[in-house]
Amino acid sequence: MNAISKSLEAANEVRVGVRELRGKLTEYLREASLGKSVLVTSHDTVIAEIRAPSVQTQMPREPGALRGKIRMTDDFDTWPADMLAAMEE
Repeated sequence: MNAISKSLEAANEVRVGVRELRGKLTEYLREASLGKSVLVTSHDTVIAEIRAPSVQTQMPREPGALRGKIRMTDDFDTWPADMLAAMEE
């Protein structure tokens, strides 16, 4: 690894202690989502790395996947008499 790639890698990394991470978790998660690598340290030793996932982890939606699996009761859109009367007052 040459000096240029080391400096580019360092520019995309943030080192943070466990205590500071707990206090500013949202801030560091935001940085990770923007492409930075957050290195979590304990006693100057890296113990974890937080970064954005390298691939999309959510499965794409499949239209019609629940077709036939959701049922509505016959009285689904029938209002109880007392609620209907309260709305008409």
